[in-house]
Amino acid sequence: MNISKITKRPALLLLIAISFAHLLNDMMQSIIPSIYPIIKDKYGFTFGQIGIITLVFQMTSSILQPFVGRYADKHPQPFSLSTGMVFTLAGIIMLSFADNYGLILLSVGIIGCGSSIFHPEASRIAQMAGGNKKGLTQSIFQVGGNGGSAIGPLLAAIIIIPFGQHSIIWFSIAALVAGLTLLPVGRWYKTQLHKIKTKTVIPNPAVLALSNRKIHWAIFILCVLTFSKYFYMASMTSYFTFFLINKFGVDIQVSQLCLFAFMGAVAVGTVIGGGIGDRYGRKYVIWGSIFGAAPFAIALPYVNFTLTIVLAVIVGLVISSAFSAILVYATELKPDKVGMMAGLFFGLNFGLGGIGSAFFGWLADKTSIEFIFQVSTLLPLLGIVTAFLPNIEPKRK
Repeated sequence: MNISKITKRPALLLLIAISFAHLLNDMMQSIIPSIYPIIKDKYGFTFGQIGIITLVFQMTSSILQPFVGRYADKHPQPFSLSTGMVFTLAGIIMLSFADNYGLILLSVGIIGCGSSIFHPEASRIAQMAGGNKKGLTQSIFQVGGNGGSAIGPLLAAIIIIPFGQHSIIWFSIAALVAGLTLLPVGRWYKTQLHKIKTKTVIPNPAVLALSNRKIHWAIFILCVLTFSKYFYMASMTSYFTFFLINKFGVDIQVSQLCLFAFMGAVAVGTVIGGGIGDRYGRKYVIWGSIFGAAPFAIALPYVNFTLTIVLAVIVGLVISSAFSAILVYATELKPDKVGMMAGLFFGLNFGLGGIGSAFFGWLADKTSIEFIFQVSTLLPLLGIVTAFLPNIEPKRK
């Protein structure tokens, strides 16, 4: 989308602001799985009930996103990002005082609604500010979220585990800071809206040569790849701590630090993957990211504690680059529907993660935590379907 001169090169300050807000947003979200060991012991929840908590959060984070994105394509809302933070703020406060299962579900649902409002429009603004470096731009935006997801368990280990559920309220400060950070971003976006309306979208010639059927088939393949990644990620983010506690006997804080190591690797890999995708092609990044993680993921449940953490870090580095490449590839297929595509794939991200968490929670109750890791680690093998994606990028030297 050739919007204005500012879009020909990355607007660094805007990208930093959006990425920082994304960090705070996903940090607040990541405390939800981080408190699972606490609330499981406090309220006597089963693994299935833990999975349902994740399902409610992820579904409210996902179902609304394509609709929000589609609405924003036609009716952009410059200050919707700050509005999303208001929902997150309310959910965080409620979660800190929730004393029964129903209130916990309601709290995480409200936090999920805030995420649905935030992500589609934030992704659109990031692409506007990023110019031609779409992969790098999405990686900078996404690394904020991944960084927040990594910091959340660490802060949970420092703040929530020692001081209990009520200490969650301290994270409401992050919602306020994020909301204030996004106000100038909204003002910039508002000044750009008239320029968007005066410009036409110039599709990729390779995409123009594709029939609607092939475009829809490519989007379906991207959905399969998203499924393979985020179903696997659900087992790691929701149950990796339980896996380490059950198999190796580590305490909760050590398990949270190990989860932090995995999520930190995911954040680093995201940045690396965006630049590689811009330089060598996003299809190759998707292929190497998901299918390339398979051998390390498959070995993870069968090694000792040290190698488990090493393999988890390697898997995090390798598999994390896929989402930015998938999202940019999808927006290339539908360049006039950036918001809807962003909403769809962010929605799939959260929705599949929620369904995966609920499924693996149910399976853990029926079998064991170790068994679900033996099963889930096979999912990256689905990365092989990348071979069916059409080549829509010019050959790079």
